[in-house]
Amino acid sequence: MPNKAVIETAKAPRAIGTYSQAIKVHNTVYLSGQIPLDPDTMEIISDDISDQIAQVFDNLAAVCEAAGGNLNNLVKLNIFLTDLGHFATVNEIMANFFDQPYPARAAIGVKSLPRNALVEMDGVLVI
Repeated sequence: MPNKAVIETAKAPRAIGTYSQAIKVHNTVYLSGQIPLDPDTMEIISDDISDQIAQVFDNLAAVCEAAGGNLNNLVKLNIFLTDLGHFATVNEIMANFFDQPYPARAAIGVKSLPRNALVEMDGVLVI
């Protein structure tokens, strides 16, 4: 098994289960799913989907930074939405966080997410 390093930062919500915020293997970092929790209070920041999407990107950015990269190092992004009608909102907000070329991406509709979040995202970055 290759050497793996745990990535952890107080600038993103701490893990609420048996997982790490991210794992780095060589120059690849595997990000665990982030929901729109405020890292300080560990509460969902708002019921507003735009606020939730922005918070998830902020949380992912903090973990990317702790790994030595940034959101633009993401090569794959997975987006889980409880309502795929919010897909256009994701695109609009994502454009504020990323430069082109954008990462490969999947958007998946799900019935529910932890803590009744409306959105969750995970991804893979290469540094």
